[in-house]
Formats: sequence, structure tokens, C-alpha cells
Amino acid sequence: MLLSEIATSLGLPLQGRDMDVSGVNTLADASPSELSFLANPKYAPQLATTRAGAVIVSADQAPGDKPCLISTNPYLDFARCVHLFAKPQGCFEGVSDLAFVHPEADIDPAAAVAPFVSIGKGARIGRGVRVFSGSYIGEDCVIDEDCVIYPNCSLMAGTRLGKRVILHAGTVLGSDGFGFAQGAGAMTKFPQIGRVVIEDDVEIGANSTIDRAALGETRIGQGTKIDNLVQLGHNVRVGRNCLIVAQVGIAGSTTLGDGVILAGQVGVAGHIHLGDGCRIGAKSGIGQDVPPKQDMSGIPAMSHGTFLRTSAIMPKLPEMKRRLSKLEKELAALREEIANKG
Repeated sequence: MLLSEIATSLGLPLQGRDMDVSGVNTLADASPSELSFLANPKYAPQLATTRAGAVIVSADQAPGDKPCLISTNPYLDFARCVHLFAKPQGCFEGVSDLAFVHPEADIDPAAAVAPFVSIGKGARIGRGVRVFSGSYIGEDCVIDEDCVIYPNCSLMAGTRLGKRVILHAGTVLGSDGFGFAQGAGAMTKFPQIGRVVIEDDVEIGANSTIDRAALGETRIGQGTKIDNLVQLGHNVRVGRNCLIVAQVGIAGSTTLGDGVILAGQVGVAGHIHLGDGCRIGAKSGIGQDVPPKQDMSGIPAMSHGTFLRTSAIMPKLPEMKRRLSKLEKELAALREEIANKG
């Protein structure tokens, strides 16, 4: 499409000549017919060498030798631009004859169900939903409009999805929570009879699992984005617009406020609360409540500033230990000398 058409679609001013744009790419790999962007100052030198035909940049970074779309947030606007070129995956329409659909399931005529999908009794599939091959939709599940369920996802009975939810391949929603009552010499399973509720505009990465509640709900708030390989236990409640990065584990009955960020491999104990806007650094272990808008890191977690200072000291500990031992010996010798003089 024309660069001027892209500018109009994104609501950005065009600086320089118009041109045909065949696609999008990085500064390093773009061809003369492609559009790129600069958001990270680290890559600013590539503006002088890129072959990209046009770029999305801030006004102060705009090069004079090529067309530009001027943006106050180049990364966001480039993401919006990529939507114009992205092709949806999956070439299927309607309900495949090779899918199993229970007679008492309700599927909107505008939904698409690929071969080898299983949809259980009482399930309701909304308008524009796309269910890829190998997925299982259990009894009484409700999937609202325009959701995308990629291959081999499992939605156990009673799971509910809001509008525009995206589940990547291998996601499991509504598996039993890890609940057992300990008795004399044996464990008795605590039946998990709650459900999972996913609100509008949530995206869940590949092979992530969210357990059904023991009683009540496990709930993920509107706009939250969950990466691959994340485990959320039963009765966890996640607020709106949270970011949960790969390999995070959250134990049962913990709650997250709105806008919480958990970096990769964070572990969160059960029955605690993380306040609105708090941010937890990678590989941290959270064992107690975190107040709103706190930055925490480490195991056990501490304020991020303290963690950085502690991390700087740790490599010096062997030398500090050696010096301390030397000082202790010198102090003992000095005490002995004073005692002998007395």
C-alpha cells in the first residue's frame, strides 16, 4: 500500500515523498520497499545504513534522506502498522465435518471450527471465534466474540472467555487445582468445583496453565497479557492490564492488583496480595504482601535498590571475609599484647 495510506490509517504526519510499501521489517533487514522504525536509541546508528525505504521515527531522529512517518511513540505506531500487513493464520471457515460438536452445543454461524476439535454439551461459541485443530472445549464453556483458540488448547468444563481473547497453542484452562487434604497416612483429593474466567482482551501464551478454582473463580482481568509457560494456581485473581512473563508461577489464592508486572521466572507464594502497579524483577521469590507501586527483586524479595546494592557486594564477599579474618587475628594479637603489658 502507499505510505500516504499508512500515514492516514495511523494518523501520523508524512515527511518526504510518497512510495509503495510492500511490507515491514527491522532496520538491519529491511529492503528499499519496506517500512521500518526506530524506538531504541541503541539502534540509532542503523538509520545511516538501513536500506529501508521509509521509517517511523520521532521528530528529532528523522533522517533527511528518506520518507518518514513522525511519531511520539514509534514502537507503538510500528506495532499498529504491522497489523496492516499481518496475515491471519488458519485457512478454514464454518464448522468442519471432522469436528465433534455435541448436539446441545451452540455455535454462532459466523464462528469457524477446524477439523479434530471437540466441543462438549452446553458449550456456547460466539460470533467470529476461531478454534484451531486439536482443541477441546468442555461442557458448558462460554467463548465470547472474536476469540482465537490456537491448536491443542484445552478448556475444561465451565471455563468462560470474554471478547477478543487469544489462547496460544497448548494452553490449558480449568485443569484441577493442586488441592489435597492431608490425613493419617494418605492424601484425600479436594474436589475442584470452581471455574476459570478470562475477561476481555486477554492473551495467554503457549503451554501456559490456569487452574480452576476449588470453589468460586480463578479470574484473569481485562487486558492482561500472559507469556508462555506460566502456571497460575487455583483461586488466583489477576487484575487488569498486568504483564506476566515466561515461567512465572503463582500459588493458589494469591491476588494481583491492576498493572502488576512479573518478570521471567518469578515465583509467588499463595494467599498473598501484590498491590496495583508493583513490579517484580526476574527470578524473584515473593513470600509476603507487596504494597502498591513497589519495585522488588531477589530471593527473598527486597526493594529493587537494596537488591542492586546487595548484588554489587556479593562478588566482594570472599575478599571481605579474608580481610575480616586477618583483622580478627590482628585484634586478638593486640589484645594479648595489652594483657601481657598489664
